[in-house]
Amino acid sequence: MTVTPPTHTHFDFSTLAAADRYKLLSGVVVPRPIAWVGTLGADGSVNLAPYSFFGLMGSDPAVVAFAPGDRADGTPKDTALNIGSGGEFTVNLVSADLAPLMNATATDFPHGMGEARALGVPLAPGVSVRVPRVAASPASLECREVQTVQLGRTRVILGEVLGLHLREDALQDAARHHVHTAALDLVGRMGGRGTYTYTRETFHLDRMSYSEWQAQQEEGTR
Repeated sequence: MTVTPPTHTHFDFSTLAAADRYKLLSGVVVPRPIAWVGTLGADGSVNLAPYSFFGLMGSDPAVVAFAPGDRADGTPKDTALNIGSGGEFTVNLVSADLAPLMNATATDFPHGMGEARALGVPLAPGVSVRVPRVAASPASLECREVQTVQLGRTRVILGEVLGLHLREDALQDAARHHVHTAALDLVGRMGGRGTYTYTRETFHLDRMSYSEWQAQQEEGTR
């Protein structure tokens, strides 16, 4: 297999404004899974907000990370404030049918106004955490904050996953812990504001062992 290197343009991030770095990075680091994060306010209200700067960081222990940005005035958003005081949160994965509702929760509601109640999002109680999950989400993670890393205006919250709620039709083999991932019908972020993608079309590539690679090379020289 021969690959011809394309022509590239280099961007020096030390000379760019934060908004320009965001446009470049959000355009190339795609697709990004969406963490629809639920937290509890001091008054017991449920805050619900989506974040696409999110990913799975490990499984032993199970760790997820997401980065809630600040408000325009530089103050932390409710998600970060609530986790900072309580430590618990849920990450609800977003299926295609829930995308419009998820997008509605991205509205910049006033501080302390619970999106779940304002928008009528059905909730279900947590098992390992006090924070409820989105009842209609095909998969929800119950998490506890273990560390928050602050680098300038970037805040990264690391959470240990304490439990998983998985919709039954997406459980392929419960005994072997196999997930029917396609059944989740999740969506991801593409680029900046307003652009999403489906995960319905997939392809499969088997990972090759070194001995298999050697055999393939030898076959190619014959």
